[in-house]
Amino acid sequence: MDRLLMSKNGPAVAGLVLGVIAAFLVKFGNPGNMGFCVACFTRDIAGAFGLHRAAIVQYLRPEIAGFILGAFGSALAFSEYRPRGGSSPMVRFALGFFAMIGALVFLGCPWRAYLRLAGGDWNAVAGIAGLIAGIGIGVWFLYGGFSLGPSRPTPKAAGLVMPLFAAAILILLFVRPLLGPKGTGPIFFSESGPGAAHAPILISLAAGLIVGWLAQRTRFCTIGAVRDLIMIRDCHLFKGIAAFIVAAFITNFALGQFKPGFEGQPVAHTMQLWNFLGMALSGLAFTLAGGCPGRMLIMSGEGDSDAGSFVMGMLVGAAFAHNFSLASSATGIGAFGIPATITGLVFCLAVGFAFKHRMN
Repeated sequence: MDRLLMSKNGPAVAGLVLGVIAAFLVKFGNPGNMGFCVACFTRDIAGAFGLHRAAIVQYLRPEIAGFILGAFGSALAFSEYRPRGGSSPMVRFALGFFAMIGALVFLGCPWRAYLRLAGGDWNAVAGIAGLIAGIGIGVWFLYGGFSLGPSRPTPKAAGLVMPLFAAAILILLFVRPLLGPKGTGPIFFSESGPGAAHAPILISLAAGLIVGWLAQRTRFCTIGAVRDLIMIRDCHLFKGIAAFIVAAFITNFALGQFKPGFEGQPVAHTMQLWNFLGMALSGLAFTLAGGCPGRMLIMSGEGDSDAGSFVMGMLVGAAFAHNFSLASSATGIGAFGIPATITGLVFCLAVGFAFKHRMN
């Protein structure tokens, strides 16, 4: 099995499994077209920690913990746990921050963009087009020698930070401490809305562990797939995206979850310009950082502290997005989502030019 996962068809195998699992997680209780969404799930975790107070999106999503711990277990099992860091960590943090802003303007990460398409949400088309545009701009910088600098080996204990963070999420999810005044907090859980819609904990955790293991072994990455297709005409990783969409579509159709259209789609809006620009911002930020948000979680489980910095940037970005009315909702873009998106694009372009080196 591991030989298959590490072969040229490994990403396709991972994509098939991820697509089926994502559709079934919706059947088991996750929000519509949100079997997996690293951006939305990270936003829910930020809310559960009280970093924002949008009461309808607060939940400690076990899938996120599963991604990290599954990758950690896989990396240990196959001697690929290699703690490293030091490649412009604060820039990566900021890229994660703005990647999250763009994702919450669109209402989904790249994984959810493809799942929305597989569920019949045609608004995802504008988002995916923006994602490809953002990746294309990032590829232009890569052609020009863009680099955030090399990472360096770090002590083995340094790579345990993100796995321990994942374990803490699970402990707090099961214990649910109430230490605040009148029995509130420090962990908050939605009683309605997307945050209250979730599959049973053990099913979600098992799904996350499986995905973390598979993604670590196959290097599944929705950003790297498009980047490699553009840069070197290599479809190795892109097979994973194709399999992901097809598997999710077939499973959704079989479960009666395929509902085509623009209007009334779950956790989505129809402002196509900002669907496009939101994901263009995310696509550019992800490309400059070196991978999609799912890939960043997997790398953080392998001991990559730079990927962990990006994930923490996403967590803080989610808090700002809701505290400062940057995030969209089903009714449209947030009150300050437009200037935030433009600011993010300017920042990412500035990073691209600042770290663009002349090729030898």
